[in-house]
Amino acid sequence: MIIVLKPGITKKDEAAVIQEIKHLGYKPHIMRGIARTVIGAIGDEQTHQTLEVLTGWPQVESVMPVQKRYKLVSREAHPADSTIEVNGVIIGGPKFQVMAGPCSVESEEQVMETAIAVKEAGATILRGGAFKPRTSPYEFQGLGKKGLQLLAKARKETGLPVITELLSEDHAELVAEYADILQIGARNSQNFQLLIAAAKTGKPVLLKRGLAMRIEEWLLAGEYVLSNENPNLLFCERGIRTFETYTRNTLDLSAIPIIKRESHCPIVIDPSQGAGRADLVHSLCKGAVAMGADALLIEVHPNPSGARSDAAQQLTLHDFSRLMKELQPLIQAAGRE
Repeated sequence: MIIVLKPGITKKDEAAVIQEIKHLGYKPHIMRGIARTVIGAIGDEQTHQTLEVLTGWPQVESVMPVQKRYKLVSREAHPADSTIEVNGVIIGGPKFQVMAGPCSVESEEQVMETAIAVKEAGATILRGGAFKPRTSPYEFQGLGKKGLQLLAKARKETGLPVITELLSEDHAELVAEYADILQIGARNSQNFQLLIAAAKTGKPVLLKRGLAMRIEEWLLAGEYVLSNENPNLLFCERGIRTFETYTRNTLDLSAIPIIKRESHCPIVIDPSQGAGRADLVHSLCKGAVAMGADALLIEVHPNPSGARSDAAQQLTLHDFSRLMKELQPLIQAAGRE
């Protein structure tokens, strides 16, 4: 059930509703918006008293059943779009956000040069991999803690918030100490214990779609984040595996309107992973903007040919700057800033 509280009520009135929800045998999950507070109440209505009794409370605006299996991420639970604030950067609001940086953090010089350049071009969040999931155990696995420290240094220098991937429950607190957004990659998109560990850090979580993941499974995976009292969830479409071999993956841009219809959470598009080819990134970014995405996640490197991971899909600093200029009229046409 979803309980929508009236605007302007006191903390005492809100606490009374939460206490009653618990008393009736449900677990409350609180989602505070700009105008209203929404409470998702999780429990079995067949074995507990219905929460519709709360409709008579003066501080309650409405009580609604949720039919979706994914309750907290659904539009039924939260009709208005959610926004996520990261060090003053708001994702899901009027301003279109761009996250950019190298696939892997390789050196201080590389990450600092990239961070300064992408900020100058208009990026608002710095991406970079400190721990890297690689198909082969012999490939570069990232710099680990040193990579996190370099990302933090770049944040201090540029003011850009940092997003990086979390691979292990054991590293959750360490990565959260340095990063502003925790990324859960495609290979771990249904690693539910990892999702819970990420949620419990309190940091925003960007959840990538799995290689062969149905959208319902993706939404249910996101439910693990919200159900562990972390309302800051972003979905990220990064391409799915199909029979096509021309591109690394098949970027499913239809996921944008579907997620927008089904969920209140922001959606991010990763065209670099989606295509696996730098020469297609510009077109895919433009398509994502036109279809209503809230942000892009783009791989950028000072010297892509010398990159230690995913060289073929990373843009040069010059190409990224050109892309940002090309996106401006499309962003404005889509009604974003």
